[in-house]
Amino acid sequence: MSTSVATRPPGPVTLTAGRLPRWSTGLLLAVCLVASLSLFAAFGSLGLIRVLLVAVLLYVVVSTALSAAVEGSRKAKDRLATTLVTSAFGLALLPLISLVVSVVGRGADRFDGTFFTYSMRSVVGEGGGAVHAITGTLWVTGIATLISVPIGLLAAIYLVEYGRGRLARSITFFVDVMTGIPSIVAGLFAYALFVIFFGPGTKSGLAGAVALSVLMIPVVVRSVEELLKIVPNELREAAFALGVPKWLTITKVVLPTALAGIVTGVMLAIARVIGETAPLLVASGFTQSLNNSPLDGPMMTLPVFVYRSYVDQGNPASAYVDRAWAGALTLVIIVMVLNLAGRLIAARFAPKTGR
Repeated sequence: MSTSVATRPPGPVTLTAGRLPRWSTGLLLAVCLVASLSLFAAFGSLGLIRVLLVAVLLYVVVSTALSAAVEGSRKAKDRLATTLVTSAFGLALLPLISLVVSVVGRGADRFDGTFFTYSMRSVVGEGGGAVHAITGTLWVTGIATLISVPIGLLAAIYLVEYGRGRLARSITFFVDVMTGIPSIVAGLFAYALFVIFFGPGTKSGLAGAVALSVLMIPVVVRSVEELLKIVPNELREAAFALGVPKWLTITKVVLPTALAGIVTGVMLAIARVIGETAPLLVASGFTQSLNNSPLDGPMMTLPVFVYRSYVDQGNPASAYVDRAWAGALTLVIIVMVLNLAGRLIAARFAPKTGR
């Protein structure tokens, strides 16, 4: 009885046989970029976006064809999918990068000490600053956060831990409706509410905070609700098995487990409303002076400051435009600082999984 023994082909066999080398990706990208540059240079119509798009298209075609010839159709399809996903990610980043570059480049001209220490009171033309708008933004956003976070957190806890029946469905329905409310409607609601209690023409920082809280509450409810749902039920059952009351289980087990995500959701809600202009124009109004009283008189905020700087341009117009860009840059930095602080807080108080 004879047995056949498989024989390998002559020559060395390596793990990289039939594969493109790793450096081929960078080389192909460089070649496609040079080809795209040469193509547009020949026609005299250079443009960064056009050059990049054509270079990516060339790379997709060339890399897929080369991979099919060397690695086979299966690997070529995998490389094509990877290239398309990576390209989509890069394409999504382009508007963000363009925005950041524009805001930093245009806003740095007035990013000085005067901008952060002076208001626009009695200032016409050049000079002045946005300390009144920065202070107003911190006041309005802070008060809106103090209003929204407890309400949104408690509503989410009720929906996940207690909510059953018609009341829970009604709350969910109204939260969904509030999510789609236009921001100007929230401003009109806050203005009408304060007119009822304090008379016509009443505008204050507190009214603006109420308008922003209307926009923040559904975001907080939705984000916290989803985070509480992904907390494992085994943790709740273990606490109940030890005789721990439900309210104590929520405060000592469920909320600490989801704390990192809750903080992130709150930061997203703040970032969602801190740049709103329409509701603050209606509810808070605007002023050229520093106002540290949210209950007394109009209060300027950074989004309204940027808007008014563009709408009411004086002479020279460049001074107003520079202040607007500097205000936009300040707003972006505030959002970045808040998100960084939220991440640090979440990392500090999140439950430790290791031993």
